[in-house]
Amino acid sequence: MALFTQFQDLTITVDGADIHCRVGGDGPPVLLLHGYPQTSAMWAPIAPVLATRFTVVCSDLRGYGDSSKPASAADHSTYSFRAMAADQVQLMRSLGFPTFHFVGHDRGARTGHRAALDYPDVLRSLAVLDIVPTHTLIDSIDRHIAAGYWHWFFLSLPSPTPEALIGHDPDLFFSNSVATWGAGLGRDVRSRALCGIPPLLERSRDDPRLLRGLPRRVDNRLRPRQR
Repeated sequence: MALFTQFQDLTITVDGADIHCRVGGDGPPVLLLHGYPQTSAMWAPIAPVLATRFTVVCSDLRGYGDSSKPASAADHSTYSFRAMAADQVQLMRSLGFPTFHFVGHDRGARTGHRAALDYPDVLRSLAVLDIVPTHTLIDSIDRHIAAGYWHWFFLSLPSPTPEALIGHDPDLFFSNSVATWGAGLGRDVRSRALCGIPPLLERSRDDPRLLRGLPRRVDNRLRPRQR
C-alpha cells in the first residue's frame, strides 16, 4: 500500500535534530503530529483529505520514524516536550510557515500543549486528540489504567532493566504490545520496518520516564519560555 503519494518527502535540520516530514496540499498550513509509538504514517488516511483544503505537514517527532535519534541527556531534556515543540516550530518556519494550525495525538498533543505555552503567537489553533492534561492523568492513575497501560510503568523503570529485557526478545515485546495497537493501515504500516524496534527501544527509555516527576519539573511548568 503506497502512502502519501501526492506528498513531498523532506528532512529538515533544526537545532539538535533532523526532522523528517511529508508535505502536501495547498491552503492554510496545518501540522499533524503523531503519538507513541507511531510515526507520521498514522495520518495516511486523513492527510490527503485535509490536503484538499490545507497545506498539510506530517512530521516525525525526534526519536521516531525517519527523524534523527539524538543521544539522551542525563536529565532527559533531549526528549522533553519543550525540545520537541521547538523542533516543530523550527520545522514549520523552515517550510515558510511562521504561524500554523497544530493537531496532535498522544505525545504529539502534549508537544502541542508545550508549543502553545512557549509560542503562543505561532499557533493559530490547537487540537489535542486522545489525551487529558498530564497532571490530571498522573494524579488519577488507578489499577485499571495501570493494567491497560502497563508499558508506562515498565518502561519507566531505571536503566538498563527495560532495555535489557526488551533487547533480549524484541519480537516478543513488539507482538505483545506495539503490534496490538495498530489498525486500519495495512500490514506494511504495522510492520517492524516502519515502527523500528531498535529506535523504538532507544526512544522509549525517555517517554514513560517522564512519569517519574519530569513533567512537573521540565515539561508542564505553566511558565512559558522567555523568547
